[in-house]
Amino acid sequence: MSQAGPVRPGDGWPGDPATHATPVARDAAQVRALAAGAGTLAELTARQSVCRACPRLVAWREQVAVVRRRSFSGEQYWGRPVPGWGAERPAVLVVGLAPAAHGGNRTGRIFTGDRSGDVLFESLWRCGLATQPTSTAAGDGQCLIGVRMLAAVRCAPPENKPSIAERDTCQPWLAAELDLTAANLRVIVCLGHFAWQAIWRALIGAGHPVPVPRPVFGHGAEAMVPAGREPTGRQTSTSHRQTSTSQILILGCYHPSQQNTFTGRVTGAMLDAVFLRARQHAGLP
Repeated sequence: MSQAGPVRPGDGWPGDPATHATPVARDAAQVRALAAGAGTLAELTARQSVCRACPRLVAWREQVAVVRRRSFSGEQYWGRPVPGWGAERPAVLVVGLAPAAHGGNRTGRIFTGDRSGDVLFESLWRCGLATQPTSTAAGDGQCLIGVRMLAAVRCAPPENKPSIAERDTCQPWLAAELDLTAANLRVIVCLGHFAWQAIWRALIGAGHPVPVPRPVFGHGAEAMVPAGREPTGRQTSTSHRQTSTSQILILGCYHPSQQNTFTGRVTGAMLDAVFLRARQHAGLP
């Protein structure tokens, strides 16, 4: 049997962005400071992946990594916050709620190794946004094409329900990732109402003007945000900042959860329509 408990930074997990020297946020103030102080996307993802700011989430994700599901009892679980992954200069961001306890919390990659991901990656592959129709484990060869994928909350929460305080504590990681991927960003796809709500807060945090009142979530809902941003206080080079007058398209999409897919509330064709719209607006070939 593999070692129980979370993976230690720098121990050789495929794609682990952190090392033993990566600074660790232990409260909300430290999350804000470390997110704002990350000068590169690589530095940001490393810091995300070792965060310990939310005691309830830390305890739950690590407990799951020790107890494990019987079908995965022989596997090592990631058991840490799941950072964003995919293109470093994405045209499209796909934002979910949080990692699944035995999905992303096991594999170390959001939407990887669970039923939601099975449906999601099939759609991304059909739409030319992923190189494989499946995403099963870190290091499985899956690559996103012009797409980056991340979660509003980076740790697996009990019952898949993060608290308001946990959402707010994690928000600076999301805002910083928006800031550091802004150069080519054209579309943000929000998988579910929670992600839709979180992205508006993060856009404000990253310096984007947003509509008032905020648009209502729905499958296929669309809203536009100017790509140009106000200064956020981050020490970012002018070459990195988005100066175009183009618009960022915010797209709503029902979450491809088991409940939604089993009941037909969201189908593969419905996901395809959203991602083909995203691909068209982003100008991806």
